Amino acid sequence: MRRANTQLQSDRRAEILIAAQRCFARSGFHQASMQEICAEAGMSPGSVYRYFPSKEAIIAGISERNRADAVESFNAVEEAPDFFTGLAGLARHHLVERTAEEVGLCAEIMAESRRSPDIARVYQDIERDIRGRIAALLQRAVDRGEIKPDIDVQSAATVLMVLGDGMSWRRAVDPHFDPEAVLPLILHMICSLLNNKRGDGAEETSR
Repeated sequence: MRRANTQLQSDRRAEILIAAQRCFARSGFHQASMQEICAEAGMSPGSVYRYFPSKEAIIAGISERNRADAVESFNAVEEAPDFFTGLAGLARHHLVERTAEEVGLCAEIMAESRRSPDIARVYQDIERDIRGRIAALLQRAVDRGEIKPDIDVQSAATVLMVLGDGMSWRRAVDPHFDPEAVLPLILHMICSLLNNKRGDGAEETSR
């Protein structure tokens, strides 16, 4: 019985987050009201507030859900035949395959982290987690001899995050931006940065 209740609560939270994401994508974070989110979720205000007492709490929930998705995608990299193939898959998942709604919401969260201390704490914690995971991937690639042995993995992880943030932001603000066309060049640049010998094969990793 307890397991059923736990699953029901998890399902309700997920329904609210999905409804809120649609509202934020449609109206923006500040214009979307809790009443609108309740209507979108088909729940009473009391039910929604039981799970999320504020829009900031909803944003934190969406951010944590995104973290869980990122963890799954990093785990998939571990199963790739080599670092560059795994990195190409990771980049495609986050920079090309995400919907415009998801990309726009990430931009909203980034912007809101500059205004809300609560959102900033959640966002920065996730950023540290992702940077650490990227650095760990790079270090394992160093240990396997796949990238330059003298690479500063922390700085390289930051550069990869900057490139990813830049592509995501461009997708959010430029309706004509084509991430599919740009990704091979980005991967070529990364290969050149990490291992000059692999630079010529960068286009193959994007396929």
